[in-house]
Amino acid sequence: MRGLQGDLQTGGFQNEALLAPEQALTLFFARAQLRMPKTETVPFEAALGRVLARPAIADQAYPAAARSAMDGFAVRSQDTPGELEVAGEIRMGRAWERALAPKTAVRIPTGGALPPHADCVVPIEDAEISGERVRIAIACAPGEHIVPAGSDMRAGETILEEGRRIGGAEFGVLAALGIVNVAVYAVPVFAIVSSGDELVDVRSRPSVAQVRDSNRWALAGKIAALGAAVKQYPIAPDDETKYGRLLDAAIAECDGVILSGGSSVGQRDLTPRLVDRHGPPGVIVHGLRVKPGKPTLLASAGGKPVIGLPGNPTSALMILEAVAAPIVAQCVGAYVQAARVEAKLARPLRKRPGWTHYVPVRLEETAGIATAFPLEMQSASVSLLARASGFLTLGETVESVAAGETVLATRFL
Repeated sequence: MRGLQGDLQTGGFQNEALLAPEQALTLFFARAQLRMPKTETVPFEAALGRVLARPAIADQAYPAAARSAMDGFAVRSQDTPGELEVAGEIRMGRAWERALAPKTAVRIPTGGALPPHADCVVPIEDAEISGERVRIAIACAPGEHIVPAGSDMRAGETILEEGRRIGGAEFGVLAALGIVNVAVYAVPVFAIVSSGDELVDVRSRPSVAQVRDSNRWALAGKIAALGAAVKQYPIAPDDETKYGRLLDAAIAECDGVILSGGSSVGQRDLTPRLVDRHGPPGVIVHGLRVKPGKPTLLASAGGKPVIGLPGNPTSALMILEAVAAPIVAQCVGAYVQAARVEAKLARPLRKRPGWTHYVPVRLEETAGIATAFPLEMQSASVSLLARASGFLTLGETVESVAAGETVLATRFL
């Protein structure tokens, strides 16, 4: 197969044919035919952290009746100011069944349901109590110090959209609505396969020509943060048969595959060729007009995404965060909600015209003003992104950014 970005048979990237990250994702989603996430129903107690597969809709108005926002007296506004008879006291959790008679007041706690015909609440500190009578010196306007019925949620209103991750606030909404069986997306499993004869297990002591396989664990952390589960596979050697068997198993057994290393254009880089044989559509994008991460590979095998990341740690993590996260998120069924921060650039930056650059930055805030300190790009660094707070995206049309200029930084997931 001859890809749009490079030739899988002869190798080599044709820079003029490389796509920008946004273009690559558009092409990928158009051709990948990704499978829809599976759904399942879980008990309410097991729903925390999951992703809603159906919207949560209010079955009635919340609150169901107008409630008091203060400790005081429920009254009819037309009876104020004046001296009123105290007709009783409303208890929490109990409704006052009869209508409030003219020239009467009822004691009410914060959160208590208003009696019929009462339309405002006089705070306790604004009332003079004398036995069974209360004197109200100032007028109480209709609706004052009350929470109207349906002011929180209206019957039939969509409160939580499909694709919303269930955190504490969402958990509370489900509880309030009494949704005890929750439809959620099944958690997809992503295989992680690192390749390269130079890699050894993290428990091993590497020789001077070897490195511990840190990428798989860094990538696993990012995948988990996006809401997917991870299945680790053995290190793939630079051997076509053995690597091919591992890749075959990963594609067969998991919902998606993350590959680290082996996607560049060297003679021994096997990944594009091995992935492409699982098509169609197979390899959709090979190579991006981006720094770091030019050798990135995006493919689909039977509706399962296969994402080939560079072997350099900084490049691999950056591309997963900045480019591949929406692919993983679609399999999870959730939105990608990147947090962005406006900051002043600490030093000037220059970049290659026509390319997208991702620049790691450390963010510091003083007196409410954030400053972005660019970190020197070192693709082979393991610790660089751990020192960074996030990154800047410098698009194709940007050639330079002056010190002190306002930039938009994306915080890491």
